[in-house]
Formats: sequence, C-alpha cells, structure tokens
Amino acid sequence: MKPSEPFKIPISVVLVPLVAMLCIWSVYWYEVAAGVNLNDYGIYPRKMWGLRGVALSPFIHGSVEHLYNNTIPLAILLAFLFYFYEKVALKVLVYGVLLSGLLTWTIGRPSYHIGASGVIYVLASFIFFKGILAKYFRLVALSLVIVFIYGSMIWYIFPVREEISWEGHLAGFITGLILAFLIKTEVPEVRKYDWERDDFKEEDDPFLQHFDENGNFIENKEIPEEPPIQIKYHFKKSEED
Repeated sequence: MKPSEPFKIPISVVLVPLVAMLCIWSVYWYEVAAGVNLNDYGIYPRKMWGLRGVALSPFIHGSVEHLYNNTIPLAILLAFLFYFYEKVALKVLVYGVLLSGLLTWTIGRPSYHIGASGVIYVLASFIFFKGILAKYFRLVALSLVIVFIYGSMIWYIFPVREEISWEGHLAGFITGLILAFLIKTEVPEVRKYDWERDDFKEEDDPFLQHFDENGNFIENKEIPEEPPIQIKYHFKKSEED
C-alpha cells in the first residue's frame, strides 16, 4: 500500500463477492432444476472420498434459508477482505478454504458438512485478528465493526444446535486466527505531524513563536516578511513581424 493512497478500491472488491454469490446460487439452482442432491459431495470426516468436500462443500447448501443466511455475510466479508487486504486476499481465501476444510474433515462428526459458513468464519476471524495485530487505526476500527455485526457468530463454534456444523465453524475460526498470524501484510505508515517528530525544535516553529516561555500569547509578534514574488516575461518576436 502506498502511504498517499493506503486503500484504493480495486475491481476485485465488487467482482469477487459477485462471482461467489453467482456460484453458490447457481449450484443450488442446478440442484432444484435437475432434481438432484449434491450433499454427498460435502466433507465427510475421516473418509478419503470425503476429502473432495474440502473444495466442493462451500458451494453446496441444504435449503434456500441456508443459502440466504450465508450469501450476505459472505459477500460483505469478501468485499472487506479484498478492499483492506488486497495483496494477500486471494492467498487468505485459498488457504482458508483448504485448511478449514481439512480441519473439519479431521474433527467433524461422521456426517456430510456443507455450506459456505466455514469460509465465512475464516474471513471474520482473519479480518478481526489481523486488524488487532496490525495496530493501524482503520484496521482496528474494521475489527470493531466485525465484532458489532458478527459478534454473535461466536456462539456457533460450540455445539448449540445439532443440525449445524459447529465443527466447520470452529475450524474456520481457528484457521482465520492462524492465518492472521502467519500471513504478513503491508500496513500504511501512520502520518506524523512536525511536532511529533524526534528532531522537532520548538524555537523554529512559527506558531509557537507567538507564545512566551509562560505560554502567554504575544500579540504583536513580528512575522518575517517573505521575499516579493518576481515575475519575468520573455518576449519573442514572431516571424511575421
């Protein structure tokens, strides 16, 4: 990131969430139109053939409600990721899908685990912890926004409902935390004013010169005049003259 333009809006902020939404809705539309059920392509823990779900399960959803509940958070968090962490966003997304899927395959119950909620937990966890670790005011503010909007998601990493893959949520949360520590990002330099610099001298500051040693304002402090601006013209005759 350049200090002058720390956050420039790339096309991926709109394109990636749009593509993600089209993919998950297209898969569900195909299931309904063709009358098929693709749940068997989800993650099935500790079975070799269940590993195919690591890459495929985020696109598969069991109902319209399940799909709708994942669509908006996925789009918002992807936009946040590609806006604030553009250079590492794709790496976070790919590693997040693979690692959270493998962890779900390792710790999950013997059932099909489907849906993009694991990826959502990866994104929310990464954005939150990375903002805190970066100690940059905009990213810390983003972390607080994540807590405000999606803070209640923390309860679903525990087995509160039997029909919810809490293992997938927990795997996504842990993966996001790990990636926040492992993946390095460039953070814009915090702007420092002249008076915050180590080499700042009070006696050379024009504003402070209007105050005496007791802090009293000197009303008639003479301000050194700047040299007059000189404008020079160069006259050149045209060939017609």
